[in-house]
Amino acid sequence: MSNIRFEALKNAFSHKPIVVNEPEGKVKDYFARDVFTREKMKEYISRDVLDQLFDDVDNGRTIHRDIAGVVAIGIRKWAIERGATHFTHWFQPLTGGTAEKHDAFFTLKDGALLEEFSGDSLYQQEPDASSFPSGGIRNTFEARGYSAWDPSSPVFLIGDTLCIPTVFVAYTGEALDYKTPLIRSTASLCHAAREVCAYFDKQVKHVHANLGWEQEYFLVDESLYNARPDLMLTGRTLMGHNSAKSQQLEDHYFGAIPARVLAFMRELEYEALKAGIPVRTRHNEVAPNQFEMAPIFEDVNLANDHNLLVMSIMERVAERHHFRVLLHEKPYAGVNGSGKHCNWSLQTNTGINLLAPGKNPYQNLQFVTFLVNVLMAVQRHNGLLKASIVSATNEHRLGANEAPPAIISVFLGKQISAVLDKLEHAKAEEAIIINAKKEMKLGVANIPEILLDNTDRNRTSPFAFTGNRFEFRAVGSSANCGAAMLALNAAVAEQLMLFKEEVDKRIEKGEAKERVLFDVIKKYIVACKAIRFDGNGYSEEWKAEAAKRGLDCETSVPLVIDRYLAPDSIKMFETTDVLSEAELQSRSEVKWETYSKKLQIESRVMGDLVVNHVLPAAKRYQTMLLQNVLTVKQVFSADETASLNEMDYSIIRQIEHHSGAILEGVERMTEARHKANRQPDERSKAIAYHDHVLPLMAEIREHADALELIVDDEMWTLPKYRELMFVH
Repeated sequence: MSNIRFEALKNAFSHKPIVVNEPEGKVKDYFARDVFTREKMKEYISRDVLDQLFDDVDNGRTIHRDIAGVVAIGIRKWAIERGATHFTHWFQPLTGGTAEKHDAFFTLKDGALLEEFSGDSLYQQEPDASSFPSGGIRNTFEARGYSAWDPSSPVFLIGDTLCIPTVFVAYTGEALDYKTPLIRSTASLCHAAREVCAYFDKQVKHVHANLGWEQEYFLVDESLYNARPDLMLTGRTLMGHNSAKSQQLEDHYFGAIPARVLAFMRELEYEALKAGIPVRTRHNEVAPNQFEMAPIFEDVNLANDHNLLVMSIMERVAERHHFRVLLHEKPYAGVNGSGKHCNWSLQTNTGINLLAPGKNPYQNLQFVTFLVNVLMAVQRHNGLLKASIVSATNEHRLGANEAPPAIISVFLGKQISAVLDKLEHAKAEEAIIINAKKEMKLGVANIPEILLDNTDRNRTSPFAFTGNRFEFRAVGSSANCGAAMLALNAAVAEQLMLFKEEVDKRIEKGEAKERVLFDVIKKYIVACKAIRFDGNGYSEEWKAEAAKRGLDCETSVPLVIDRYLAPDSIKMFETTDVLSEAELQSRSEVKWETYSKKLQIESRVMGDLVVNHVLPAAKRYQTMLLQNVLTVKQVFSADETASLNEMDYSIIRQIEHHSGAILEGVERMTEARHKANRQPDERSKAIAYHDHVLPLMAEIREHADALELIVDDEMWTLPKYRELMFVH
């Protein structure tokens, strides 16, 4: 029997590995080939202009328009030599993705066509700000907004288009993107960190926040994808019974990469490397048809740009290999979801990782200082950090397979925990000894360098210390990781400011610096104990314990978003000059609205699927069984018929039960959606969708999945989990 599912399977099995054209030479020969790097700038821009440009960028100063004009000439020449015909300002609106509008490298003057790319074109453009999410900052009739060049992230080519990384702000100055507050947060953090570093090393002039992301994703054959309207329209399966064989044998994780997938990965890596993205790692993830890629650490702003770019590259490359990339955090129920683990650290211009144990007592005191201040920041703003990663898509992942729970806690490991416990109970005269030569001895100076390789890992921790960095594991695979990073940067910046203020007050009173540092750190170690948890984050016991500790245990996404507007969050963001109260209100509105719209789309798609796919297949099978019952009655005696039809009767009744429940559920879900849409504001609407629409979707799915197990396989039109996850 032919249906769309079997046609899709036939097409899927016909897809073979594609031969990938490898770039010539070694990786170093084509790495960043499509990027206007600082080294390439030297060939196209004069030395005096470059020196001024680099000095302004490195010190966070605004680039003068005259400098931009000269730089634009060099960029245009390089781009046109590489075949570019258009340019675009590449920015990150609050949709969570990227945006671009292409303009050609020419203009008309006196009727003649002239090649042109001015400093103004590089420096600033005017996208329609009313057409992007603004949370009320921009009305429909107020269209003006600006995209402005971010010179700290290099321009690059995609095909024939020059892409210029930019910020995106409203006519009235508020940020309408993720890049603007991310840049603000890194500036604030680096300033605060440099001030604290001065206690230990006066040579530190700059501190940089680094990010290393790990991008998880699923692949599915394009034919099977196109046969699943839910995958096409929502990025996840709204129904589907789990495959008998799934991930329970753990045989996919780190297994041999399938040939067709490997061909995709190779081309993906080539394209990423040419774009200057230092991808290094690839492997199978835990769930079938789930994979991961990861680069080397970079500056947090550049790393975030590269992550957004690589997600775009993934989708383009996947299509050439007859795949579709699923970046949804939970495309399949009952198996691992996908995250984007964000590995975050702080690096000085002197080459010191501030989150790595040092080689001498002063460096170890510095390490403990920054470690404990991060703990304090995470404890004080654990609800806000959760708000920075929640969404309608990540909601399905948090607390499930290979995902951190919806409670922010910090894993340190036995060794670091032992160091902090020792400091907590030590006396100042025991912990810090300064001899006649003014050399300092820290009582816990035995922090071994081997610690970098000797720290355990905790897969259930949403925020784990992994030896020389923190891994924010709760970030979703489809998210712009700038949302989480700007919240973390700002929280730590504020905490470091508070730390410095407290220390300086006591030093000004004549107390010894080392003694003051020890006393304040010891106080913080005690104060932040609630956030430290090295156990199983999935356990019910931890949920109860976390509530006792005063940690944020809210699980409703719309209510978690409230944390952005909590008084301590507003104060923190304004103190660090990262986001104003108006900008926070705007982002909250956008998040609530996006949540409602995604559930609205999902519920409408689910209604279509069950009414136009599931129920017709079930009714066809039920009709076939009824016809069989009638035939049996005509051929056999009444006594024989009773026993022969017993199984058919049972299945017929089950189909009728589940079909009736689905029809009733769709009617209730539609009414709940209409009520939600009538709510007076975006927050109330999001809450209504969460509380009343989402539970009904789960009920409908339960009955649809039950029918999938009952209905004749040949009549089922939607590709099943065993096909979506095992065909490659």
